[in-house]
Amino acid sequence: MRKRLSAGALLSTLICVIPLFSAPTANAAQTLAQVQAQVRQLQEDATTAAEGAQEAKVKLSVLTRSLAGIQAQAALQGKTVDAISKTLGAIAIEQYKSGSMSQSLELLFSSNPSLYLSSAGSLEAITRRKSTQLRKFQTAEQALNATSLTVSDRLAQVKVLQKTLAQRSALATAKLAEAEALLATLKKEDRDRLAKLALDQENADEASSLLAAKSANGVTGRAGIALKFALKQIGDKYIFGAAGMQYWDCSGLTMKAFGAAGVSLPHSAAAQARMGKSIPFNQKQPGDLLFFGRPVSHVGIYLGGGRMVHAPHTGARVKVAEASLGSKPLVAVRRF
Repeated sequence: MRKRLSAGALLSTLICVIPLFSAPTANAAQTLAQVQAQVRQLQEDATTAAEGAQEAKVKLSVLTRSLAGIQAQAALQGKTVDAISKTLGAIAIEQYKSGSMSQSLELLFSSNPSLYLSSAGSLEAITRRKSTQLRKFQTAEQALNATSLTVSDRLAQVKVLQKTLAQRSALATAKLAEAEALLATLKKEDRDRLAKLALDQENADEASSLLAAKSANGVTGRAGIALKFALKQIGDKYIFGAAGMQYWDCSGLTMKAFGAAGVSLPHSAAAQARMGKSIPFNQKQPGDLLFFGRPVSHVGIYLGGGRMVHAPHTGARVKVAEASLGSKPLVAVRRF
């Protein structure tokens, strides 16, 4: 059993415990209501920003691998261009040694027409070789130029994604810091009471989640393996960017759960939402992934009976909860 929660943990239950305060005046009650609304919004903003950072990280990884392949291709094409260029140089030298005068002048002054015709044939062959190599050189150079432009484009994209990743990560951290600072403005007795209520709520959620997990016993196949893996993590804490085995974020949990079932998923709710088979909302089954928010910023695994297992947000633990997120609508159901 957990003994205490950090200031960040208070955020997860602040929204449901505010009404328990017995405020002596209307103004005090209004202040607590304002804190409730602001903390809720900051918490949602932080989660959205954190998943946005995860999506940028996944895209950056894919782009970096693509860039490495294109750069290797450019290096190979550069070697080809260099080799053809050297061949052209050798042909030019050979052509120069075969004679610099025009063939008509050579025929006019030649004392041995048969020898001339033989030389002319050799020169013509050299010219044909040069023409062929020139065409190869032009084609290779065009390919290298096109690849070089692609490399430049990919490098620009990498810089944009690196900036996006840094901005969204910073935003997530800033939103949490702002929420905790707001929470710190409460009186000490209010903060202590919130901490106790938060701990009690998380313990109660964990107990009910463990009971609910028993309903997954009949789920089989990949869905069953993934669902049961996630349910085994009930009680673990949520941390941005974490993917086990003691701490998780929402997409880290689903990634590892389906990885246990042999399905490779990226560490991003938005990226996962573009994979698998789309399922109508009214046909979802246990083991399906549920995606929330526009843009997608949360994911959970459907348990059945209108419930899901998920890693909710900072200050909360992995749990079974209602398959809805209030301000974040269900936007996709995917099956793997």
